Amino acid sequence: QVQLVESGGGLVQPGGSLRLSCAASGSISVINIMGWYRQAPGKQRELVADRSNIGRTNYADFVKGRFTISRENSKNTVYLQMNTLNPEDTAVYYCKYTGVTGGGLEVWGQGTSVTVSS
Repeated sequence: QVQLVESGGGLVQPGGSLRLSCAASGSISVINIMGWYRQAPGKQRELVADRSNIGRTNYADFVKGRFTISRENSKNTVYLQMNTLNPEDTAVYYCKYTGVTGGGLEVWGQGTSVTVSS
């Protein structure tokens, strides 16, 4: 069993910044991937970025250098630093955990809402 706790969403003006965090606990796989997906109303959920605990990282093209994903592996925590936010970034952001070893468990966080508006 793996549990995820997300935080950091909120309302921000265009050009502003937010930092999301997601902490995993429980039976963490020796090799795992943690990342962020987002879903805007009427749109499919899409990958924002993810990162394994062995250093492999993926970013969506729309990030355009504005977002940075990082991990503090000793705490099983992943962060998403979002800078230069624009209204198109408005969505519910979901943390996702994927176990690579130990059976491929996938767990989603509850989601944290990000609204970019003036």
